[in-house]
Amino acid sequence: MKLVFLGPPGSGKGTYASRICEQKGWAHISTGDLFRENLKKQTEIGMKAKKYMDEGALVPDDIVIGMLKERLEKDDCKKGFILDGFPRTIPQAEAMEKITDTDVVVNLSIPDEVLIEKILARRTCEKCGDIYNVADIRFGPNKEHHMPPVNPRVGGVCDKCGGKLVSRSDETKEVIENRLKVYRKQTEPLIKYYREKGLIRDVDVTGPPSIMVPKILGAIGEE
Repeated sequence: MKLVFLGPPGSGKGTYASRICEQKGWAHISTGDLFRENLKKQTEIGMKAKKYMDEGALVPDDIVIGMLKERLEKDDCKKGFILDGFPRTIPQAEAMEKITDTDVVVNLSIPDEVLIEKILARRTCEKCGDIYNVADIRFGPNKEHHMPPVNPRVGGVCDKCGGKLVSRSDETKEVIENRLKVYRKQTEPLIKYYREKGLIRDVDVTGPPSIMVPKILGAIGEE
């Protein structure tokens, strides 16, 4: 199964993708991880990307596609994979079609006000990057949807490595609102693009991963 996860920042793409991949034995491919891996290993394509990143410029699509192509050739992708964070634009989707098919595109929907509250309450481990959330959010016409907090066992301390949990400097209300505007402009057109191909499965985010993972699996026919 070859999947793409679409959704605004903070909608849970990475969380749901990682849990589903672990359950199904698929590869979870995030563009952020691709960049970090190639930069860490100082690969040729990673060094090309670094040149643009150091200049504060966007990494060209052909370099990102090159990284993706190399990643998809690895053995762990043979059973299936979920792409998280790519493609972000229609040109990227068109370029991707030259190297791989897509079976299903999951479109995650969640109200902006819930996203903002959720991201502002996110706490990230300084050491390992594990993510927690201190918000207890209820929403919907009758407050029927519930996103409980994801707290560490010890306040402010990562369960996995003991690192300090912090609020990221780029997770302010102004930055989040700007990221949402960029998403609406650049990425939302992909929903129509994939819908016309009959690939979209719409999924409303209405609860924690324990609710959402089975819901997504049901939407893609993988209960």
